[in-house]
Amino acid sequence: MNTPSSKTVLTQGVLEKIFPSNRADQFFAALFGDASEGAYDIKLVYAGETDDQIDFEFQLKQRPGKCLVCNLTYGLPEVFKRHPVIDVAGVVRQIDSHLTDGKRCGEWTLGRTREISRTLHALALTVKLTSDNP
Repeated sequence: MNTPSSKTVLTQGVLEKIFPSNRADQFFAALFGDASEGAYDIKLVYAGETDDQIDFEFQLKQRPGKCLVCNLTYGLPEVFKRHPVIDVAGVVRQIDSHLTDGKRCGEWTLGRTREISRTLHALALTVKLTSDNP
């Protein structure tokens, strides 16, 4: 019997429920007291998988009229790890609840900020997988 892969189960629609688009506004409201001060929107996207891990990205897309500069995003992995609004641990728990292939989410790590373009940066989220079976 074939079971769906994580890619099949973790569609962009599911990821948007796990990490809704309004989370960026909540994050900036917590940081600055005003969501409109935020320079970017945050989106969780699937980036691939192997037998023992699933890769995602938190994509930071520049907001109109704002500037997405490196100094705004390079310290984010440490901020994202601890910030209760971003709640990476909670995101991973929700991802885990969607897995159907006998795998479970284990340890996770955030990579360094990567500049894809002047208007798009990304932070890698790598989730190690463990098996339900001993």
